[in-house]
Amino acid sequence: KENLKKTEEAAKVAADKPNGWVKKGTFTFLANQATFNNWLAGGQSNISGNVGLNYDFNYKSGDWNWDNRLFAAYGLTKIKDQEMQKSDDRLEFNSLLGKKASGYWFYSAFFNFKTQLDSGFDLGSGIKTSHFFSPAFFQFGPGMMWKKSDNLKVNIAPATSKLIIVHPHFTTVGSSFGVAQGDNTRFEFGAAVNGYYKFKLMENVSVENILNLYSNYLEDPQNVDIDYTLNIAMKINKTLSTNFAFQTIYDDNAFRGFQTRQIIGLGVNYGF
Repeated sequence: KENLKKTEEAAKVAADKPNGWVKKGTFTFLANQATFNNWLAGGQSNISGNVGLNYDFNYKSGDWNWDNRLFAAYGLTKIKDQEMQKSDDRLEFNSLLGKKASGYWFYSAFFNFKTQLDSGFDLGSGIKTSHFFSPAFFQFGPGMMWKKSDNLKVNIAPATSKLIIVHPHFTTVGSSFGVAQGDNTRFEFGAAVNGYYKFKLMENVSVENILNLYSNYLEDPQNVDIDYTLNIAMKINKTLSTNFAFQTIYDDNAFRGFQTRQIIGLGVNYGF
């Protein structure tokens, strides 16, 4: 009975979602500012701004689901008496195709592409270390997806190919993002697990969790790449919200330690 109930619930979820395309997008501008004048306790005046774009275009036809998301973000920070610096720079596209197997399970195939929009520099030396499409990361592979709804799903891909591309001028004197000196590409083969969970913490407060794990079978499979993002939006009205974003990345090919970023500010949102 319990299995029958789960199957019926899964069928109801599928039936509630109409066939055809469902498209939606959100543009967000996030800003924060601090000013200090003769403040004896110390502090530096600063101003920062971030823009972000989320666009989802999902397709359903019978037992088939095709979920796509395009995400872009760019931010700048200006601290008094210092040069303008980037605080965020991401361009990412995710595509996940699923064919219903049983209950909440789907046969799946996924594709992921990540790069950045602008150049990056080493803060100590000022040397350029990256720019658009360098690095560029591609992942793709077959697997199985457990999907209860658009807001709760996990994809497991045990045969995932990963390709990293950098411009040759970044590898002339050493490796870059795992690409060996003198090369401009690196190929990996491993397992990927991608999870997504979005829920309402309370009225007008939404919490979004995005987790990506990857293990390279060909080299140090115990060193799992981790990319976790937490987004919290506290809605004030139709266009204003307070937004908090936290991201941590572990990729020992790029940096032997955790990379973290945290942003909080007042957001102006436009849905389309």
